Amino acid sequence: MAAVPGDRVPTIADKRAFLESGVAWPGEPPPLCLETHASFVFLTLDRAYKLKKPVRLPHADMRSVAARSHLCDEEFRLNRELAGDVYRRVVPLTLCPGGGLSIGGEGRPVDWLVEMERLPASAMLNRRIVEGPPPQPAEIDAVGARLVAFYSGRKGSLADGRVYHARLGRELATDIRHLSEMSDRLEPVQVEEASAHVPALLEAARTEIEDRASTGLVVEGHGDLRAEHVCLTAPPVLFDRLEFGRAFRLIDPHDEVGALDLDCLKLGVDWIGPTLHRQLATAGIVLPAPGLLSLYRVLRCLTQARLSIDHLRDPYPRTPEKWAPRARWFIAKTASLRD
Repeated sequence: MAAVPGDRVPTIADKRAFLESGVAWPGEPPPLCLETHASFVFLTLDRAYKLKKPVRLPHADMRSVAARSHLCDEEFRLNRELAGDVYRRVVPLTLCPGGGLSIGGEGRPVDWLVEMERLPASAMLNRRIVEGPPPQPAEIDAVGARLVAFYSGRKGSLADGRVYHARLGRELATDIRHLSEMSDRLEPVQVEEASAHVPALLEAARTEIEDRASTGLVVEGHGDLRAEHVCLTAPPVLFDRLEFGRAFRLIDPHDEVGALDLDCLKLGVDWIGPTLHRQLATAGIVLPAPGLLSLYRVLRCLTQARLSIDHLRDPYPRTPEKWAPRARWFIAKTASLRD
């Protein structure tokens, strides 16, 4: 238990200080604290505890305890489907009757934590690509088998292709607007060239996208499949599935695998995406036509560029030196996808 000054409601700084102190885990060293745009993650010797920040994001308002509680429950529910028992429980952070904070203790919940098993950092796909040993084909085949089972189990629930196409259009419009607004941090000509013809291409692909949805090829997927969310244990674990907005999880599986492929390409590996695309196709998850597959990748590049450069809109962005070069890489990548 840790003291909270006076009788006031504990702030996010109080909660972070308590968790970072290690008081909740006697006999262990203080946990490592990792910060993301939306949360703090505290790594103990064998567990990870995620505390969501009281912030308003474009697609999620997490400023109330009730909203954070709901999103913790959703994160737990959704990730159990892909990561199983790695996601242990949702546990309250309580303000104890005598003062002080406690995990799961008596008293009033003042926040909620998602508790997970701590996965080995050295087994994360992004770390394996950069630091080695390099991922092996058998390991990626195991990831593909996990994805095939996951996507195939969702093909019975048909998505509305018109709604899906419209969401892609809204995301594209947001990407173009934000990239244009931040073009002083980028290369204005490259931004214009990268995005100028994409709305027309998306409109031309409307029929194929709607047809794929009508035949079960748009499903409720992961929503944020990246190399840092794939752990090459045996069996592999895919985690950190997007918990807010089902619409953002509705996706063509080949689009989602294409996003992972771009992530791997940026890290220097070009064979993982094609391997996974082949596995999905062999299992009956039909490949899009080459033009649509390329369009999906262009859309992903623009979105990743926008999400990167949008970090610099924050008053005090973390690692500010990282975001403009990352955005430029994805913008430049669109040129090779158009060739």
